[in-house]
Amino acid sequence: MSDEIKKGGCLCGKIEYEFDSSKVISAHHCHCKDCQKSTGSGKATILLIPEEDLSLSGNLKFYTVTGTAGSHISRGFCEECGSPVISFVEENTAIKFIKAGTLNDSSWLSIASNFWSSTANQWSPVDESLHSFTHNPDLG
Repeated sequence: MSDEIKKGGCLCGKIEYEFDSSKVISAHHCHCKDCQKSTGSGKATILLIPEEDLSLSGNLKFYTVTGTAGSHISRGFCEECGSPVISFVEENTAIKFIKAGTLNDSSWLSIASNFWSSTANQWSPVDESLHSFTHNPDLG
């Protein structure tokens, strides 16, 4: 991933963010049922970035659920247009998950793996060219 400032935001423009692409940890497709519900599609494509390297303007509204491993996942969305923008695990707020579809230009992204391949739908299958985890990977 290149070393340049990347920008993105919600559909209506009330939420905007930017970060240095060299600070991105990795990017993934998540096929868990919660990501399917929150995106209204077969998966969420997310990129992981340290919170300290992300600049965000605007007010997100958050909805928090308890994940299968007992952690609490907060998903932030624009309260005006409803665009899902950022999520994070409450037990590790230092890492943010940006929804790749909110990037102004996502052509530079390189996806590392699929999470939750066990719940992928046949109409939105996992990318077989990538490593797949049947559930949550151990990223620690």
